[in-house]
Amino acid sequence: MIEVLVVDDDTRVARVNAAYVEKVPGFHVAGEAHSALEALRSVETLPRLDLILLDHYLPDRTGLEVVQEMRRRGHQADVIMVTAARDVSTVQAAMRQGALQYLVKPFAFAGLRAKLEAYAELRRTLDGGGEAEQAEVDRIFGALSAPSEPGLPKGHSPTTAELVRQCLMKADGALSAQEIAERTGVSRQTAQRYLKLLERTGRARLTLKYGDAGRPEHRYEWATRP
Repeated sequence: MIEVLVVDDDTRVARVNAAYVEKVPGFHVAGEAHSALEALRSVETLPRLDLILLDHYLPDRTGLEVVQEMRRRGHQADVIMVTAARDVSTVQAAMRQGALQYLVKPFAFAGLRAKLEAYAELRRTLDGGGEAEQAEVDRIFGALSAPSEPGLPKGHSPTTAELVRQCLMKADGALSAQEIAERTGVSRQTAQRYLKLLERTGRARLTLKYGDAGRPEHRYEWATRP
């Protein structure tokens, strides 16, 4: 069983999330916490802990500060952020500090189940041990890229999709793939791939900017249409 700590400042939300976790085969809720202090105490005292579902907005410290303190103390439990924090800087900081996934509230059971099932697949892949060829490395890194909701193609990261989406939503005007890349920290090729996905699904609008010569520049802006 994969032992999970559910951390949320709202006790009702924590209970709902814990109930969701228990519905996914192979997962067990080891405990609940409602503050950073309680979360860190649980990390220290629980006999076994594999995964933390971690809210960012806690009454005493942020979720990211909890991750930093855990790592400082030498605790290596995996983390999936489960939070209403949508700003690009928080998403980016979570990625850089090692959060495996980022689930934005509110969400349905299916969204959390997809994250947990992807995490379980990752653990099964890693449990094999030994050395990995490139194909195996690709499979390990792709294990957490399962779509968090219908419509996200296989191989696309929900975290990266959210990062690009937030960048577009906050922009004052249309942006190029290069500008998106610079603002989010992803590569230009990755930004282009996710921008095309958003454009195909009607969430982004593509415009062409013509210069003096050469091919027109593709620019994207958030679309209000469905």
